[in-house]
Amino acid sequence: MTPPHGLFLVATLSAEPVGCGALRLHPGEPAEIKRVWVSESVRGLGVGRRIMGELERHAAAAGADSVRLDTNRTLTEAIRLYRTSGYQEIPAYNDNPYARHGFAKPLVHSATPRR
Repeated sequence: MTPPHGLFLVATLSAEPVGCGALRLHPGEPAEIKRVWVSESVRGLGVGRRIMGELERHAAAAGADSVRLDTNRTLTEAIRLYRTSGYQEIPAYNDNPYARHGFAKPLVHSATPRR
């Protein structure tokens, strides 16, 4: 999960980590979002949505047409975040024994601004 094959983001508040997320880039395949986490102390403040947006932005900049992720059924807040962020449920795409839900979202590539 290091460039150029991906990245790992950490969100901080007053120099303390309060969230994170990772991106794996697979040439010719959808990018994959992994390990999104937000501290209970800041849930509801949009940290998770900002992390997801940054990961999606990086995936699009790297040329990915879509992103996908998997999650456990007990992570109801995460599932709600993914659904309200435009992710659609998809069949399992890996052999993760803890994943009960797969999600995917097409990415919008912004055009380079004209000068």
